[in-house]
Amino acid sequence: MSARSKARKRALDVLYEADIRGLAAADVLAATEQRRADEGQASMNAYVAEVVDGVTAHRAYIDELLASYSMGWTLERMPAVDRAILRIGAYELLWRDDVPDAVAIAEAVALAQDLSTDESSSFVNGLLGRLLELKPRLAVGPDTATA
Repeated sequence: MSARSKARKRALDVLYEADIRGLAAADVLAATEQRRADEGQASMNAYVAEVVDGVTAHRAYIDELLASYSMGWTLERMPAVDRAILRIGAYELLWRDDVPDAVAIAEAVALAQDLSTDESSSFVNGLLGRLLELKPRLAVGPDTATA
């Protein structure tokens, strides 16, 4: 497993915990880093924080896109792990020029296959594929960030 794949999984853990516990992702990330330091473990890959911060910065717009294009599924109805996976995939797909589109989608699908329901990988693939089709027409940039 590549360093970035491991970082995505750790970012997923942070975003999932924040969602389930109703906490700020930045607080969960800081607590995770502190726990690792207290246990004498190495710091997490910097990409974990980049993904968590990016998803957090663009979450309102990401959630709007996911809700708009998830055919028959509300965000609240989706399993929390799927929401976190989709948020990471959408962030990488739309805001990370250093991540090829196919890689963003494949990594999200792999996380869904490993961590969610049997149907989740197809759902994640289809929804992120739809966002990829729409990407040239979507308004992404600093103005789609939220405070």
